[in-house]
Amino acid sequence: MREGSLDAPTRHPINWEDPDFCDAGKLDAEMRRVFDICHGCRRCFNLCDSFPQLFDLIDQSESGELDKVDSKDFKPVVDACTLCDMCFMTKCPYVPPHEFNLDFPHLMLRYRAAELRQGKLAVMEKQLTETDRNGKLGSALAPLANWATATNNKLTRPAMEKIAHVDRNAALPAFNRKTLMRQARAEAPEVNKQAPAYGRKAVIYATCYGNYNLPSIGLAARAVLAKNGVETEIVYPGCCGMPQLEHGDLARVAENARRVSAELAPWIDKGYDVVALVPSCALMLKFEWPLIETKDPAVKRLSDATFDITEYVVDISKREGMAPGLTALDGGVALHIACHARAQNMGQKGAEMLRLIPGADLQVIERCSGHGGSWGVLKGNFEMALKVGKPVARSARESGKQYLASECPLAGLHIQQGMEKLPSEKPVPVASQHPIEILARAYGF
Repeated sequence: MREGSLDAPTRHPINWEDPDFCDAGKLDAEMRRVFDICHGCRRCFNLCDSFPQLFDLIDQSESGELDKVDSKDFKPVVDACTLCDMCFMTKCPYVPPHEFNLDFPHLMLRYRAAELRQGKLAVMEKQLTETDRNGKLGSALAPLANWATATNNKLTRPAMEKIAHVDRNAALPAFNRKTLMRQARAEAPEVNKQAPAYGRKAVIYATCYGNYNLPSIGLAARAVLAKNGVETEIVYPGCCGMPQLEHGDLARVAENARRVSAELAPWIDKGYDVVALVPSCALMLKFEWPLIETKDPAVKRLSDATFDITEYVVDISKREGMAPGLTALDGGVALHIACHARAQNMGQKGAEMLRLIPGADLQVIERCSGHGGSWGVLKGNFEMALKVGKPVARSARESGKQYLASECPLAGLHIQQGMEKLPSEKPVPVASQHPIEILARAYGF
């Protein structure tokens, strides 16, 4: 037996339909097996709050070992996991193909699936995951919704905190009255036939965030790709299911995978690449869906056809070359590499893309922002989210760059809020942007 593995990590399918998956006794035995390995290793102590919670639980027990820890005390460890996958991808020496077969994030997912089956998911937390319903309502009532969710609203935010358990101080994404799909139908950019990559075709998967909250990401992506000769269409069959994955609702994720894959299949048949705007969604399409919905060939085919937007632009630059027209930007960029971009195992594509800008002045920050999807806005989690993300906020603030960018829009919003709380004379950028928006700006859009 080797102490650790130098092989590339691989993941097994998630057997969520097997009766043993949520069997209380077998789940507890696996939790104890994995937690004991983690206790003996402790390499992940500084990744997120899940591991400090676990190690404190063990250290404060009567024996100082896992045998004296009650299984009912495992829940805070599970709740603190944000499914960022960084322990699996970057730290753990015991992931498959090592014989210990340790996959901490997917074990936390299994625990949550068991909780969901037992009816233990809070009603209001479940409502927060309904991104399509919430997005449609929020966009239709954008001025009212944005007024109600603003952190300076002393009337509605305390009520939200009490009813929905959303921390009154956590910044929430604004809704856009004109969704990305609506704007895309109104006008399409002219494709540059002189570009080296002319002839490529891509269908842009809008994602719920890109469609309802920040259409500028999709518009910037479409403008950049058109400039580079790529014919594009923007589609949005529905959410990728990441919010449901966070709560262990694997049946719902599988349903989304089947539906979205079926709707995107005709585009793949016509030779279109699939480009996702947000790394969490690209991760779902590329890696999580095939592990959850293993028998649907459309899911596997979509996985093989999917690119993250930064990955796609870098692919163009390497294969055909970029269209001319990029100009230098003053002030520099503090760029956060999102955890779910790192989990795609594709390298720092956001940084590679922005280095295509002449004279690019980048401060690259590769560390967790602390946000963790809906986890970071909840009462009881928000202050910890700020603590975990403080090194990122400090690096971004002290860099003094004019622009703040993150591939994950939620992480960017959280980092900006963390920057504002730091004592420093250096200014905070007015808003965080996606790297594709920075590239579009360099093209003059």
